[in-house]
Amino acid sequence: MQVFSTVVCILLTTSGVRAYDAIYAVNAGGESHVDRHGITYERDPLMGKVGTASDYGKNIHLIARVPDADKILYQTERYHTANFGYDIPLAGDGDYVLILKFSEVYFNAPNMKVFDVTLNGEHNVVNDLDIFNLVGRGTAHDEYVYFSVSRDRLYYKEDESEIRDNRIRVEFIKGYRDNPKVNALVLLKGDLENIPQLPRQIVDRENEFFAEPDPVKPSSLDSSSRVRSGPPQPNPYFMDDSSMMLLPIFIAIGAFFPLLFCLCKL
Repeated sequence: MQVFSTVVCILLTTSGVRAYDAIYAVNAGGESHVDRHGITYERDPLMGKVGTASDYGKNIHLIARVPDADKILYQTERYHTANFGYDIPLAGDGDYVLILKFSEVYFNAPNMKVFDVTLNGEHNVVNDLDIFNLVGRGTAHDEYVYFSVSRDRLYYKEDESEIRDNRIRVEFIKGYRDNPKVNALVLLKGDLENIPQLPRQIVDRENEFFAEPDPVKPSSLDSSSRVRSGPPQPNPYFMDDSSMMLLPIFIAIGAFFPLLFCLCKL
């Protein structure tokens, strides 16, 4: 009985231990928060320094794909009219994943906010991010950036870069469509097979957004592609070539009979 109790105790204890460590986490544009996985997101260190902190997302009371207790991570954000970023501390060599959290809380169409994300000044880890186009409005979206560190070198896919002062930098790059932003971010290290991930999104086909095609200039359309509003009308100015050739004869005949009538009277 004592052995059985010991085994149960060990199982209960180990089941609550995470296989990964949260090295750094920030609730961008907001205050500190502990999520349902026990990860502590610190208050945004850029408060009053760079960009703009916004809680406009609080106008959306339900953020899809996340529990109500953690929606604050997707309601507050930091954006800037230029490039901006965060310096992130590391915890030695090993495998890491940087999770970038986003939600579109303002725009109602795609191609309104599009930007890139770089890591350590050299790696393009997210290109042309259009949050609305991926998940719609008021819906959580996470980007997972996997990399490894060894001997002051960062390895991302086939590329590598130098690490200085045991820190790396993630930057959100200004594009041509509105401003870059981020809602929250967290750096994890350890067993990355069991990291917390968002549930799969369920698409509501009745309310699914369909983007309208770009307007086409009338000059680029040929007559066959235009939709007519009714049957074609005859052109009143059209005349056959043969009728044009007979017209002088008809005029001459019309003038001859009055002249002949006058000669007969003489």
